[in-house]
Parts: sequence; C-alpha cells; structure tokens
Amino acid sequence: MTSAPAAATAGRRSRPQTNLTVLRREHLSPHMVRIIAGGSGFAAYVNNSYVDRYVKIVFPQPGVDYPQPLDLAAIRESHPREQWPCTRTYTVRWVDEAAGELAIDFVIHGDEGLAGPWAATAQAGDALVFTGPGGGYNPDPEADWHLFAGDESALPAISAAIEALPRDACGLAFLEVDSDADILELDAPEGLELRWLLRRGAPAGSTQLLADAVGAATWPEGRVHVFAHGERGYMKGLREVLYTQRGLERSQVSLSGYWATGRVEDDFQAEKKLPIGKI
Repeated sequence: MTSAPAAATAGRRSRPQTNLTVLRREHLSPHMVRIIAGGSGFAAYVNNSYVDRYVKIVFPQPGVDYPQPLDLAAIRESHPREQWPCTRTYTVRWVDEAAGELAIDFVIHGDEGLAGPWAATAQAGDALVFTGPGGGYNPDPEADWHLFAGDESALPAISAAIEALPRDACGLAFLEVDSDADILELDAPEGLELRWLLRRGAPAGSTQLLADAVGAATWPEGRVHVFAHGERGYMKGLREVLYTQRGLERSQVSLSGYWATGRVEDDFQAEKKLPIGKI
C-alpha cells in the first residue's frame, strides 16, 4: 500500500501542533508498541478531558526538504500538496502532566503501514510531531452499565476508557486480538468483564468475532452506554446488533470505523466524507 499526503485536513482550522521527543519505547505484546514522549515541547501540549483523545502524527515524506523545526502549517503554505507530510491518527493512551510525558500505543504488523514500522524502531531522541488532541467520548456516568467492543486499533482508547471508569462501574468489554500473547493487563473495575476474542492467525478485519460475540452475549439489565470502534466492516456488523437487534438509541452509542481493510488512512478518511461513507 502507498501513502498519500494528508490533503483531507487542508480546509479545516488546524489544531495546535506539538513537537515532542521520544523518551523510550516499550513492547507491550508481539503486536503492540508504546512510545513515551516528552521534552521541552511538552509545554505546548494542550490536553483535553476526553478519554478517547487522539492526535494526528506527522510523518515527513522521504526526499522532501522541509524547514526545521517541522511546522505543518508553514509547510502547507510553502509546499505543493503532493509534498505535504502524511498524517496518521492515534489515541493518546495516557498523559502525565507532572512528569511532562504522554504515551501512544501503536499496532505493529511487520513492515505494513507507516506509523507501525516507525514506532517499532523509534529511538530516544527521535522527533514525534503531531496536531491535536481531538476527542469526543467519555463514559456516561448515568449509564447502568458499559459496553466496549473493538479490535487492536481501538484497544488504546478502550483501555483508557475502562481505566477512567469509577471503581463500582460494571459492564462487558469485547476485545479482539490475534493470540493469547496479545492480551494486555488492564486496570478494570471488578464489575467489568473482559472478554478477549482471539483470531488465531486470521488477518485483522477478516472475522465476525466481534459482532457475533456482542450479539450472542447476555446483556445486563438497565441502560447501556456503548463505545465500539475499529475496522469499518466490524462496525457495520455491530451497527446491526446495536441498533436493529438491540434497539439502542444513537445517544447511547459511540461507534466509529478507525480503519478499513485494504485502505491507507488518507483514502479511508476521504471515503468517510462521501455520502456512501457516512452510511
């Protein structure tokens, strides 16, 4: 797959840019790497209150001469669109404002993609430049219980949401990963049951595990608040379960496709703006 410049965001009012330095890299599982970044640029980072806070990481294109330090807004003014850096959207896993650090988790599938290979080899001192954060979800404190569903791409956001729940919260979390080795320890409330769904070698985005598991589960009584994010086909299946089978109201559900099988993010985000993509 090829990566195209991040043209889709050109017309939007830019979120603030933050220039950080990689401090360390941690391998959480065979397919998940955590990058912890900070440095003097952390003072410019403006946090928000959403548990699904996300940033758009900037990746310079090889062979293009960019002014340093990297300034995305200036580059968009001075360079043709085909030379703009690429961007990739990632959840901020946690922020430690006292220490001046934040963490971003990356799914790794060998040399596939742009951000994953970068994270797999990132070293202390490397630059991490992004815009944001954005966000829009927090667990509803009035809900009787919470339902989470997603694949690896949503695991950082779901993990942050779970760990933000009050200790007396209850619910179900359906988390699809490749194997037992990819299961992570989460600081979940005792009343929240974690159900790990294993693909066992099947390609990500190719199974019915999520929709089948959510649809077949016995749901607790009361009003639920749902966070379901991940591969686009998975989300289509979950829409059927949540809205048609279970009759939930849209106010009860945060549902979004983070990626689509066979699409780089630039193409996928552009498709989402089309009428068929919104459907």
